[in-house]
Amino acid sequence: MSTEFNAFAMAQQQFDAVADKLQLEGGIRELLRWPQREYHFTIPVHMDDGSVEVFKGFRVQHNDARGPGKGGIRFHPQETIDTVRALATWMTWKCAVVDIPLGGGKGGVICDPHDLSPREQEALCRGWVRQVARNIGPVQDVPAPDVMTNPQHMVWIMDEYEKIMGGHFPGAITGKPVELGGSLGRTEATGYGVVYTVREALKRMGMEMEGMRASFQGFGNVAQYAAKLLIEMGGMVVSVSCWDNDDQKAYTFRKLDGIDIDFLLSITNRFGTINKAKASAEGYEQLEADAWIEQDVEILIPAALENQVTGKNVNKIANSVKILAEGANGPTTPEADAVLKDRGIYVIPDFLANAGGVTCSYFEQVQCNANFFWPRDEVLERLDQKMTLAFHAVADLAEETDEYMRDAAYMIAIQRVATACRLRGWA
Repeated sequence: MSTEFNAFAMAQQQFDAVADKLQLEGGIRELLRWPQREYHFTIPVHMDDGSVEVFKGFRVQHNDARGPGKGGIRFHPQETIDTVRALATWMTWKCAVVDIPLGGGKGGVICDPHDLSPREQEALCRGWVRQVARNIGPVQDVPAPDVMTNPQHMVWIMDEYEKIMGGHFPGAITGKPVELGGSLGRTEATGYGVVYTVREALKRMGMEMEGMRASFQGFGNVAQYAAKLLIEMGGMVVSVSCWDNDDQKAYTFRKLDGIDIDFLLSITNRFGTINKAKASAEGYEQLEADAWIEQDVEILIPAALENQVTGKNVNKIANSVKILAEGANGPTTPEADAVLKDRGIYVIPDFLANAGGVTCSYFEQVQCNANFFWPRDEVLERLDQKMTLAFHAVADLAEETDEYMRDAAYMIAIQRVATACRLRGWA
């Protein structure tokens, strides 16, 4: 989220390229190019030291033609409205490409949770929902966790929402603890969904997961569960990168004979930071931040933030790489996309690869609204089916039309949303 990079400009650039291919007319094109609604607000918080600090918050609803908005809430010190706009836009396409009846939304607060006590974080969550309670909810817009937010934050938000609205509305928020209406399987859903799509891509390439080597950027929830499932399926993870809050920089940890996922998890804090000393003692090499992209592997999985595979570093990708699966939102810039396309690297675009999270959030919403909950195996089986069907629909279109995977995914998603808008008489 640097000042030099504008995520929303990139989201619009990606949309414009596909809108040209689809020959979208002016009205529908302009409608889908911009968010329908935006909320900007301030959140005063009484801090532990007795002072009052004012935080800036956002909620963006990009398009709800196919159903209530859906999307996470980020806590990040470099959050911007354009990042939230981009993420809301990508959520619209993500829900459409996996064919769930939801639209795109996203929220954010400019803050660093590392510097806030639990009480201050609770006050921030309750302050955020007080500002938008009339504009969210189970039939309007359903928030969820995202970067540096978690199930506890969602409980505080739900509790404040229910106080304001005067009833129980567990379907108003997803990503909650299982004890308060969360879905079994939700924690691992995004990471598992990434690996389901990688598995299907390998099948289409005539390959198996067994023996495949992978490198991850990031070691938060998505990367952790993706790495775990990839290893269970017979693959090997040789490196992961993570942010170190103490040093204010990222590192890549490498073990060429494969990481021990359970060991790394045991020395990783709740923000995804690996203990350097303990990793070194177990034989992990500590490399520079960008080293994850240079590894001699078959699978690359950027699972951190946007703007990470760029024109500056894309040529560092090893010749061995066959698949790049975007666990993060918007990790690859258009300049890097052009290089990946020329090199024939099979890209599984973000709003398809990481759609497991929103798919399982949809399952949670359905279960909460019905007040009937499914066992974990049923949730993950339904997730696998949804992700597999969505992947092959995109891959089939890409093969039939000789389109890049990202463009094929956009074509399916944009057509579905455009059709819903036209049927409603919006354009």
